[in-house]
Amino acid sequence: MAGLAYGGDYNPEQWPESLWPEDIRLMREAGVTMVSVGIFSWALLEPEPGRYDFGWLDRLLALLHEAGVAVDLGTPTVAPPAWFYRAHREALPVSREGVRYEFGSRGAICHSSPAYRRAAAAITEQLARRYGDHPALALWHVHNEYGVPVNACYCDTCAAGFRHWLHERYGTLDAVNDAWGTAFWGQRYGAFEQINPPRATPTVANPAQRLDYARFADATMRANFTAERDILHRLSPGIPVTTNFMTALSQCDSVDYWAWGREVDLVTNDHYLITDGRRTHVNLAMAADLTRSVAGGAPWLLLEHSTSGVSWQPRNPAKRPGEMARNSLGHVARGSEGALFFQWRQSRHGAEKFHSAMVPHAGTDSRVWREVVALGADLERLGELRGSRTVADAAMVWDWESWWAQRLEWRPSEDLDARERADSFYEVLYDRHLTVDFAHPEADLSRYPLVVVPALYLATARAGENLRAYVEGGGTLVVSCFSGIVDEHDAVHPGPYPGALRDVLGLVVEEFSPLIEDGRVRLTGPGGAELTGDIWSETVVPRGAETVWTYADGFAAGHPAVTRHRLGRGTAWYLSTRLAPHDLATLLAPVCADAGLADRPGLPRDMEVVHRTGDCGSYLFAINHGDTDTKVPHPTPGTELLTGERSAGHLAVPAGAVRVLRLDG
Repeated sequence: MAGLAYGGDYNPEQWPESLWPEDIRLMREAGVTMVSVGIFSWALLEPEPGRYDFGWLDRLLALLHEAGVAVDLGTPTVAPPAWFYRAHREALPVSREGVRYEFGSRGAICHSSPAYRRAAAAITEQLARRYGDHPALALWHVHNEYGVPVNACYCDTCAAGFRHWLHERYGTLDAVNDAWGTAFWGQRYGAFEQINPPRATPTVANPAQRLDYARFADATMRANFTAERDILHRLSPGIPVTTNFMTALSQCDSVDYWAWGREVDLVTNDHYLITDGRRTHVNLAMAADLTRSVAGGAPWLLLEHSTSGVSWQPRNPAKRPGEMARNSLGHVARGSEGALFFQWRQSRHGAEKFHSAMVPHAGTDSRVWREVVALGADLERLGELRGSRTVADAAMVWDWESWWAQRLEWRPSEDLDARERADSFYEVLYDRHLTVDFAHPEADLSRYPLVVVPALYLATARAGENLRAYVEGGGTLVVSCFSGIVDEHDAVHPGPYPGALRDVLGLVVEEFSPLIEDGRVRLTGPGGAELTGDIWSETVVPRGAETVWTYADGFAAGHPAVTRHRLGRGTAWYLSTRLAPHDLATLLAPVCADAGLADRPGLPRDMEVVHRTGDCGSYLFAINHGDTDTKVPHPTPGTELLTGERSAGHLAVPAGAVRVLRLDG
């Protein structure tokens, strides 16, 4: 594609074919350049086993191509037909409690099922042979949102698959017993055949087994994706293959996107605002930064979001005027090569009939449609950004496997939530107008002046060595509590806490002391300043680190609460309690100073400033989420792409507006 992608999921099978020409006319009016087609169409494409009907899809793709609309063509393997489940009931997934789910929703799949794998491969091959070189085809879209709503099945077929996976991973039964610590509670296995999935048990199941089963379930879904991908690569060479991720940490928590990002040709993402009263644009920025990081910093594509309200939350408010454009261009600022929606035309039937769309129930004489048309024009003006990359100021360490492990039962406090910590640290960095890359704990961090570790309960020895090398090389590191505790098998590292991170932090933790509900601890620091922690405290003993803040009361009174360790050419900070964002901002100010990241005075809290750069030039995105007109300083003059105006010194950004400045030179 020459410019940025714009469009959405197009499900014409929900409408009479006589309406299709009107859809095409409206797509041209809105500036649509790409649509996703066929994602839920298996029952239409293969109405009976082995009998295919491609006539309607032939006609549709011809219409789209004639209109200049590119196609992201789905393999419909997220929704097998009713006839398939009637013949293969064993392909319906079984819950941990032993309940077999029924047909009638979507994503009801046992990913270990041989029958499902054969059927998915067959429909994928038929599509690839028929459309692999179609002139409208721009992208292959495998399945849909893996892991939603079912990520793990606990049936007997999965049990056999799990045993095979364990044999491949560990080699011997002794190695499995050792990794899982089965000497505890007499759980030792004498044969692989004795091992089952961690189904419902009278009390807490073996946590290492639970963690490995999460890995197995993720790997099984990924194997099914790569099987379809390889068919498409073979029969449709040169066309990239993707599947739509859901990297927002609140929306899909069962997929290790670091592993998945290595398997797709193009990282794509779906993002929906969680309207829980928080600042939704901060979570949007976080999801976009995380998606870009999964893509290794390369351009990616927002494949789904909403024009207005969604339909699946307890309360689904509409987006305010201008919010759709801010959301869309916020993703573009952080690396997306366009903005697509679910869906083109709002459904009349089914579970998502109240989910907003580009063409709403209200029709084209509506605010949503007018904003859709305006956004299409804006994205066309921004086409020159294609291929440029977002510039990050700092990094945040995140690991899905560590999150899985920390959420298991019988941790010292169920109130200490890894995702909440990531949200809070990210919000403080966002409010300092810093753009954040995310990184795996074993990734190269050397290019970042600041690395934040909000939660890393599971930290391998290699991760500990990596963070130490980063600090010794001159980096500034800040680590939050309950990090570095266990290894990849959920086994506590030998010696005092924090295990893998003792050396880099220059301290030991003698004891955790989680707080009771609504409990608080006071911290005193430089100049008699005070902060308030909740949920968690620790007895910290320095082993080279200096004390910056001290517990003024509580179980750990008199012990360090915040420490700073100079190591090599860098510095490592440690925070041993949970701070609310306001107090966390106070703490991170000197940390950012250590890293040489200067404040940006004069910018309001909800003014988002992001840079993209590439061979085509350098660009400044300014997104005003506030209610007040603002001026953003910029030393290099440039041209604002949405208005065509020149700007020098200060870029005027009206309340609720977006401006994109192409910098001179």
